[in-house]
Amino acid sequence: MPIESLPQGTVAEGFEPVREVFAATLAEEREGHAAQLAAYVDGRQVVDLWGGPEITGDSLTGVFSSTKGAAHLAVALLVQDGTLDLDEKVSHYWPEFAAEGKAGITLRDLLAHRSGVIGADDGFSLEELADDRRVAERLAGQRPFWRPGTAFGYHGLVIGALTGEVVRRVTGLTMQEFYEARLRAPYGLDFYMGLPEEQEHRVLPTLPMDPTPEQQRELDAAATSPESLPGIAFNEHASDAVPLGTLPNFRAIRAGGPASVGGMASARGLAGMYAAAISGLDGKAPLLKPDTAAEFAQIHSVGYDLVSRQHESFGLGFQAEADIYPFLGAGSFGHAGAAGSVAFADPRAALSFGYNRRRCAVLGGDTPEAGRLAKAVRECVA
Repeated sequence: MPIESLPQGTVAEGFEPVREVFAATLAEEREGHAAQLAAYVDGRQVVDLWGGPEITGDSLTGVFSSTKGAAHLAVALLVQDGTLDLDEKVSHYWPEFAAEGKAGITLRDLLAHRSGVIGADDGFSLEELADDRRVAERLAGQRPFWRPGTAFGYHGLVIGALTGEVVRRVTGLTMQEFYEARLRAPYGLDFYMGLPEEQEHRVLPTLPMDPTPEQQRELDAAATSPESLPGIAFNEHASDAVPLGTLPNFRAIRAGGPASVGGMASARGLAGMYAAAISGLDGKAPLLKPDTAAEFAQIHSVGYDLVSRQHESFGLGFQAEADIYPFLGAGSFGHAGAAGSVAFADPRAALSFGYNRRRCAVLGGDTPEAGRLAKAVRECVA
């Protein structure tokens, strides 16, 4: 194994097997793979590893939909504070949203990917995708792509803009400003939703997929029309669409930090955020009360997803992680990202996990190696 691919960093006593699994992952992946891994137990960091070309423990990469976890921790705080009511209609907070048959959609429906507002008829420009307020303005007048509440489908590029507009209407702050004030800055999280210019030197550009011939055949077989629900949800039908995997490589996306896909983080930041949520960090209290965490983790949508066209399960703004990883405790919640980042909290084990990779995963989201790493960490906790 090349020296640059050997794991660097530290593990706490009892977590040595995690280093071995991480080393095997670096060795098995294709040339150029670089990744970070971090984990906390009871708010104490027990894993801090990285390896691969150019990457360090301090490197920041685009975490795509893992950003949804940060956004919806912010929403959970507002529900916990009593500022938002999950069963109130979205139009109560945002009257313009009632257009085109959306008046009955509740905040709970929206968070559970049941609203049907997965995109705009004619798509978004890159400049619009970088600005959640512009996306929300466009979607206020959009007709849902299915009758709200009758089915669910992943609102991949827009859910953070939709929930972010609700946050703005009740706080006067954008989702990015609220997250910075209530989560990132107080807990010193290495997870940015809107990357400051002075942090740009830490960024590693996202690398494109590098599929094997077999993987390419699988991708070709699963391809859908740009005008299909998946195509619309991922903006493939826009006249000037850019590939999803390139989004973090645009400064406009990094600076705007769209709450669905625009976060920049290290694995320390991913895991640390969930540690702050359920355990607290550096003597600070947990962000979420157990009842709040349990409600947002509770499964609300499960079964066939109209956008991903496969089995999915969602809580409120989060993926139901124990459905993806059966070795986790019930009530685990988190989110994966297109490049292969995975971050979650397992409250029953007081475990917070973050995995980040530089090259886009071929099939995206929860990758096999992330599952192996998560299982290794969970077994060490047990």
